[in-house]
Amino acid sequence: MNFDFSDDQKQLRDQARKFLTEKCPPKAVRVVLDGKAPYDKELWKGLAEMGFLGVAIPEEFGGAGAGHLELCVIAEEMGRANAPVPFSSTVYLAAEALLIAGSDAQKKKWLPAIASGEAIGTLALFEGKGNPSPKAIKLAAANGVLNGVKKPVADGAIADFAVVAARTGSSGRESDISLFLVDLKGGGVEVKGLTNLDPTRGQAEITFKDCKAEPLGAAGEGWSILTQVLDRAAVLCAFEQVGGSDRALEMGRDYALDRIAFGRQIGSFQAVKHMLADMYVSATLARSNSYYGAWALSTNASELPEAAAAARISATQAFQHCAKNNIQVHGGMGFTWEFDCHMYYRRANAMALALGSLSYWEDQLIDRMRKKNAA
Repeated sequence: MNFDFSDDQKQLRDQARKFLTEKCPPKAVRVVLDGKAPYDKELWKGLAEMGFLGVAIPEEFGGAGAGHLELCVIAEEMGRANAPVPFSSTVYLAAEALLIAGSDAQKKKWLPAIASGEAIGTLALFEGKGNPSPKAIKLAAANGVLNGVKKPVADGAIADFAVVAARTGSSGRESDISLFLVDLKGGGVEVKGLTNLDPTRGQAEITFKDCKAEPLGAAGEGWSILTQVLDRAAVLCAFEQVGGSDRALEMGRDYALDRIAFGRQIGSFQAVKHMLADMYVSATLARSNSYYGAWALSTNASELPEAAAAARISATQAFQHCAKNNIQVHGGMGFTWEFDCHMYYRRANAMALALGSLSYWEDQLIDRMRKKNAA
């Protein structure tokens, strides 16, 4: 079986890399990192014009109608560029939730707006520290009204709408959880920005007070839908992490070839060679698992739950490993603000928690494999 991308998909990758190299150099990322702008609005507009925001959205809802393999290609390039835009929250989470569970009316309202760059979406799941769990959801929904607090919410301070996980029952089962769509520009919503590790990917606290909401999907099916959304997002985030891993490896390699110490390139020293070789191995392993995840996602295969968890684990480990060792290869200079190493280190550690911790996904993989073997 060939898991590689097609020639057309590779051409799309080249197109995305050229665009992002021109429109999202490190200097552009630093404008968001050092400034007050929450994201790069011009880059967001450009991504919409290129059709990248709607690449996996069906044509009937304003998208390109390409598919998830093409979205994986775009995700990898977004990771390489360290793009300071709400791509993952809007495209991997909000759009996927709408595609899975949205009514025709909900899809027609929000998906074209996402594809055109007019709307930013997010998923309001977490309520403080901890991993995704039905028991952790305390925000209550009754009679179409939400009350409670969600934090952290990725890009919550700039989002136009949110998919909100809420408790609608008290049986102690997964069926107590339902999903709702909330227009964040309406009443009953208070948003407060949070300080976080990676300012180029903002986090917020959202308080809902008698906030009107419309159901997304059937009542009591919220956790089932969320599991599907998180699995899809895990694969897409894995590609973003693979892109960041490769770029961190390239940065370390290039510096090792340019830096002279004791009359030699530091890349000629065995310790540095070993470090770069280890980075290459972890990045390549992550790519292998991510390709398997992309196949499972694009074909809606029964193996998707295991493939998504494996991709998430290996890509998280690879990005953190490569980002950290890139700093080590650079030596003392790698710790300075002037060098770009810390931007990838920030992103690697922020992404490691975005969908639940590494240990959460390791537990998920073990549980899913046990259930599959027992069946």
